[in-house]
Amino acid sequence: MEREVLETLVFQSFTLNGIWDQILIFWNLIKAPLVVPLLRLMVNICLVMSVMLFIERVYMGIVKAFIKLLRRKPEKNYKWEAMQAEDLELGSSAYPMVLVQIPMYNEREVYQFSIGAACVLSWPSDRIIVQVLDDSTDLAIKDMIEVECMKWASKGINIKYEIRDNRNGYKAGALKQGLKHSYVSQCDFVVIFDADFQPEPDFLMRTIPFFVHNPDIGLVQARWKFDNADECLMTRMQEMSLNYHFIVEQEVGSQTYAFFGFNGTAGVWRIKTLIDAGGWKDRTTVEDMDLAVRATLQGWKFVFVDDIRVRSELPSTFKAFRYQQHRWSCGPANLFKKMAIEIATNKKVTLWKKLYVLYSFFFIRKVVAHIVTFVFYCVVLPLSCLVAEVDVPIWGVIYIPTTITILNAVGTPRSLHLVVFWVVFENVMAMHRTKGTIIGLLEIGRVNEWVVTEKLGDASKTKASGSVPVLSNAPAKKSSSSGIWGRFNGLEISFGFFMLFCAWYDFNFGKYHYYIYLFLQSIAFFVVGVGYVGTLVPNK
Repeated sequence: MEREVLETLVFQSFTLNGIWDQILIFWNLIKAPLVVPLLRLMVNICLVMSVMLFIERVYMGIVKAFIKLLRRKPEKNYKWEAMQAEDLELGSSAYPMVLVQIPMYNEREVYQFSIGAACVLSWPSDRIIVQVLDDSTDLAIKDMIEVECMKWASKGINIKYEIRDNRNGYKAGALKQGLKHSYVSQCDFVVIFDADFQPEPDFLMRTIPFFVHNPDIGLVQARWKFDNADECLMTRMQEMSLNYHFIVEQEVGSQTYAFFGFNGTAGVWRIKTLIDAGGWKDRTTVEDMDLAVRATLQGWKFVFVDDIRVRSELPSTFKAFRYQQHRWSCGPANLFKKMAIEIATNKKVTLWKKLYVLYSFFFIRKVVAHIVTFVFYCVVLPLSCLVAEVDVPIWGVIYIPTTITILNAVGTPRSLHLVVFWVVFENVMAMHRTKGTIIGLLEIGRVNEWVVTEKLGDASKTKASGSVPVLSNAPAKKSSSSGIWGRFNGLEISFGFFMLFCAWYDFNFGKYHYYIYLFLQSIAFFVVGVGYVGTLVPNK
């Protein structure tokens, strides 16, 4: 009996060794003629893309530094005069008519906050209309939102509760339908707040003067402020990325070319601008960016005001964040494909502005940034550790990414100690962003998928009650997995093992000695893969 067991073990050992030998023979056959030249080509392409991204980041950093040193404020760049108190003596007609739109979809946790904040905006009550656009499919939530609107109406607020019999066009469709009501014709400006946004009472007093004294301004965008940034490590990472977006990308675009992408909320549009641009369109999942590009091609200017900040909420589960990032990467790439020729042939804006929109805004930020982050640092670099014949220059691996990381991180000084976590987490998310970008460019698969993230309203209350954020607009899918297995993300776990193997190989046989980075990156993939990134809480 023992002899049979021993013979079986020896046979299995020879079988495994034989399989491994066959794999090595095949690897050696294709390595020199195929793998090495292909990997060298990928390295060169990634290095070129890295340099392009590096130049873009340094350029924006320099412009931002000059803006800071010269203390350039929108109020100084454009004519801005506060709405004078004595104007009230002449009657409220001195104030333009403003429409406030609040699109909603099953917003059980936050509908009271957003409606309440909009209803207490400092503006003459007969010169403002609050329009709640409720696309909710949950009848109980619809009733609660309608009751809330009736409550504010009883207090003298001019509030309209509007519903549709379908959800065509999602948010863009709701906003478009809202503008068709007869009472909107008397309005000069429209303000948009998503359901989790709570503006300060002086929001209109600080934004409308830009329009009153500058007829060429079509959009004023405020900055977002995050109530739940400290909820977990993932929300801190999001805060770092979004702070850079607002502080640098939006500010530089506003100050240099009077153009940036509308963020979809916390902004004020001149209604004439909306009409000139052709109104809301639902051809992509970034209807806000679509409108902004079309408006700037009509010659309208945009203003970003960093000092005006509107409270909002960040996704606090990886599943919710992943869906959001898919939409934010797939939509712009798809819009780039649809509008590139239209932008290039436009006659109403300068050549430099067209180049900025096509190259800097779309190509570098919406395509190159996602692809090079994932392909270079999560695919090409690990593979190069397995192939000694392929050289990757140190400036492409160390100097460029370090500079880019520092430029991104300075926007959130309080999180500088988390920069390593931010880097590896962004690399994980780059995988999903790259996938979304390719889907958008090729217009395949989930190109028009729209998933609304349910808002929780109060992060501390949510943690105390133990409730978990879910996606409210995705069709319910029955999963074959349950319990803890439902948290696992196979793609992330697979890349985690790949990075771990490359780290082991580089430690034992490699020449680059990037194994520390590869090991940390593998841990990041594993943490996200097992679904615990939303539960890690950093030191504040």
